[in-house]
Amino acid sequence: MTKEEETIKDVGKEEMKEEKKMRKETDIQAVINHFFYSKGFTLDEIKENSKKKKIIYSRFTRPAKELMELAGSVEKAKEAITIVADWANSRKLDYSIETVFKKWLELDKLKPKAIVKKPYFMNQPMVWSQTKKKWFVIDDGGEWLEFAGKDNQIEWKTETEEERPGQK
Repeated sequence: MTKEEETIKDVGKEEMKEEKKMRKETDIQAVINHFFYSKGFTLDEIKENSKKKKIIYSRFTRPAKELMELAGSVEKAKEAITIVADWANSRKLDYSIETVFKKWLELDKLKPKAIVKKPYFMNQPMVWSQTKKKWFVIDDGGEWLEFAGKDNQIEWKTETEEERPGQK
């Protein structure tokens, strides 16, 4: 093999290394961007916040790379982020890429919190009595009043933090 052929071969290897490095960086970017998408950011918002130094993008590169190594692929890393994001958002918790590491062993058990709908009549909570097989309306004084209306008059609301009695 001549020196020219060796030089061409070396240049080819260098290009392959460079290409592999570029692909790795884009994979890491894909994982980081997916994390921010799960937080509710758009690509334009991510870019704008990075320019304004509100998001320090480099702070997320190492955890993203480690997550990719742990997951084995970009798709599995994104899937893990999505599972943790759904779980955390349903409980109104904040999360980071590091949270995925902490929850890695229990990923298959992480489920979003179920949405509970409660019955109301004229903005008063209702209770079903199993023994009497009747609905009761609880008034402001805490008295149980028998519900005499029709089932279509019952309003089903999802309970939010503000509506929960006795919790602050």
